[in-house]
Amino acid sequence: MHICHNQYMDTKQVGSSAEATATDFLKHKRYKILGTNLDFGFGEIDILARHKSDIVVVEVKAKSTREFGAGYEMVNFYKQKKLLSLAKNLQKKYPRATIRIDVISVDLSQSPPAILHFENAVEES
Repeated sequence: MHICHNQYMDTKQVGSSAEATATDFLKHKRYKILGTNLDFGFGEIDILARHKSDIVVVEVKAKSTREFGAGYEMVNFYKQKKLLSLAKNLQKKYPRATIRIDVISVDLSQSPPAILHFENAVEES
């Protein structure tokens, strides 16, 4: 029996690869990485960084295929609300800092991966 290996990475591999790619991208843009995969019980921050005087919550969205749209399109209303709650929680730890939420979309179906960075992507209305 011949077993065919799936050409696509599983979800965890896709997420880990995208987060590593996004971290390298941010470092190249002179962001200081403060932490990754930070669990707050009610949600997780993929990447926490400092850029100039801002504290930046970075949501990484990845795609391993071109099907079903771009990664950043997966940041729906509920995800935005969760990110805003996480940012509010961080304000206690960084009371003097401006906290912003960025989204980085990583398309792993391309080589090298295509990266789109949306600064201030989620704001309270």
